[in-house]
Amino acid sequence: MLAGEPYNACDQELHRERIECRKLLQALNSSIPDTPEWREAIDTLIPNSAGAFLEPPFRCDYGSNITLGRNFYANFNCVILDVAEVNIGSNVMFAPNVQIYSATHPLDVTSRVIENVEFGVPINIGDNVWLGGGVIVCPGVTIGDNSVIGAGSVVTRDVPANVVAAGNPCKVIKTVPS
Repeated sequence: MLAGEPYNACDQELHRERIECRKLLQALNSSIPDTPEWREAIDTLIPNSAGAFLEPPFRCDYGSNITLGRNFYANFNCVILDVAEVNIGSNVMFAPNVQIYSATHPLDVTSRVIENVEFGVPINIGDNVWLGGGVIVCPGVTIGDNSVIGAGSVVTRDVPANVVAAGNPCKVIKTVPS
């Protein structure tokens, strides 16, 4: 799965790992921010989370495939599908309802529907990035340092550093000072 190879989404080992993640998410999502229980839930869910601030509710597949830099903030209803690595830099902010999807599916009906085949493509988000409300980041995307993605954007392709980009599909609008 992490190598980007096709895998069976119904694999029993992966299912067990997702169930364990759900238990950690339940602890996180029923806790109050800035309490010891909340901090423990984040640190257990996402190893080396470097003091991340996750507003409940938060959802992910595994947690262990997410890497966060310092000073990461995710507002309410963040979803990170981490079937592949999701690397997020330092000083990154997510507005409410941001969705990060490293998971994807074959276009072939038999593989996708009958055989439950999936695969993942890593996502990389640089330092000092701000994703506006409702942004969706699709599999395989890299967003460069210091960039801002406008609310409601669907990011289907890489975004360079030091730009404002927005829309569906997301496109560069202007540069920003670095």
